[in-house]
Amino acid sequence: MNDAVRLSQLEPGAKGRIVKIEAQSLIRRRLLEMGLVRGAEVTKVKLAPLADPAEYIVAGSHVSLRREEAWDVLVEPL
Repeated sequence: MNDAVRLSQLEPGAKGRIVKIEAQSLIRRRLLEMGLVRGAEVTKVKLAPLADPAEYIVAGSHVSLRREEAWDVLVEPL
């Protein structure tokens, strides 16, 4: 996990594998329900015009996350 980065730091088109969710309580639960679980592959698709939120593909679903939510997800770049 030494080379892990924040999900929000991935560039559009980049992929990563989730290694840890650092969010607390309700946000953590919401992320897990959307499929952001350890080992899941995530692709950053694009950013909104003001760079927040960003669109990701997780387990075949498109999800939008605010920068602060994506900051709590650590990924290993692929």
